[in-house]
Order: sequence, then C-alpha cells, then structure tokens
Amino acid sequence: MADHCCTPPPLNLGKPKEIAAYRRVLWVALGINTAMFLIEIGAGLAAGSASLQADALDFLGDAVNYAISLFVVGMALRYRASAALAKGTTMGVFGLWVIGAVLWHVWHGTLPSAFTMGAIGIAALAANGVSFGLLWRHRHGDANMRSAWICTRNDVLGNLAVLSAAAGVFGTGTGWPDVIVAAIMAALAIQGAAIVIRHSVGELRRAVAIPAE
Repeated sequence: MADHCCTPPPLNLGKPKEIAAYRRVLWVALGINTAMFLIEIGAGLAAGSASLQADALDFLGDAVNYAISLFVVGMALRYRASAALAKGTTMGVFGLWVIGAVLWHVWHGTLPSAFTMGAIGIAALAANGVSFGLLWRHRHGDANMRSAWICTRNDVLGNLAVLSAAAGVFGTGTGWPDVIVAAIMAALAIQGAAIVIRHSVGELRRAVAIPAE
C-alpha cells in the first residue's frame, strides 16, 4: 500500500456540486467495501483461505479510508490525525492476524476451497470494478480524490492475485499458492499501517505544538 493511498489528506473544497457528487460516490464505495469485507472475511474463514482473509483486510482498509474522507473533512488536524491513527492501528492488527492465519495454515497443511476462493474473488473483483467506475470521473481531482481512486485501482490487482492463488490451489492441489499470496498481501498491509501510524503520530505532535506557537 502506497503512502498516498493509506493516508487520505484533507479535502480541498471546490465547487459545491462537485463535492456533493464526490460525497455520494464515497458513500456508495463505503457501502460496497464494508459489505465485501464482511462477506470475504466470512468466506475466508469458511474456505480456510488466508488470501481471502488478506483481501478482506484490504476492503476494511478502504472502507475506513472512505469513512475518514467523509467524516473528518474540514475538521482540525488533531481529529484527522486521531482518525488516521485508529485506522493504522486497525490495519496493523488485522495484518498480524492474517500472518497468524498463514502460519496456522502452513503448520496444519490445510487445503483451502479453490472453488470458494474463485467465486468470492470474482465477486470482489466485480465490487472493486464498480467502485473503480464510480471514482473514475474524480481521478483528476484533488489529492483526496486521487488517493481514493488509486486505492481502488490497486485493489483490482489484489483481487487478481487472489484469483491466481485460487487457480494455483486448484492446479497444484496444495495450499501453498494461497498462503504465499496471503503473506505478501498481509506484509503490504502491515507496511502501510506502519506508514499511517508514523505520519499520524507526527501530525498529532504538530497539532499539540500549534497552540504554543
């Protein structure tokens, strides 16, 4: 996860109609990502797939990203930084959880359901495709708009990785393709969480120092 993707900057307000349209798009994207997180995390546990759980983590990160963009826009730096810190912490916890799931699957040699992985992977790709289409018109907006679009664009690549893992599990009859993809995705999530936490702590320190200036 890239730095500009993980940390949504404050929205630079433009034309009211444009901002209102963008907010509506964010609400739809928030709903899609929240629903897919719940579906994918449940399917990942049921299918014994670590890569589905890792992809669910990505949906959660995006949902929180959209929520932050919607609810803390225009607020003081302290509140935006606190929200980002909460997001980074949540991402890190779920990333570590996925790493734990990977180790558990490796130890027990579990074989995930390639069919479930493929079916949910296709649904996730379709969901991100809808978000991608909705955010397309805002891809050249301010930094906040661009970051949301870039996140969704990158998520499509993650969905393709899950589908590749499903094909690998089906072709090899082993769970290794699943755990390898999951480990990579979880590592990227933890890296992104570390970036968010570091930046948010720095912003909180600046927010505390401002009154003294």
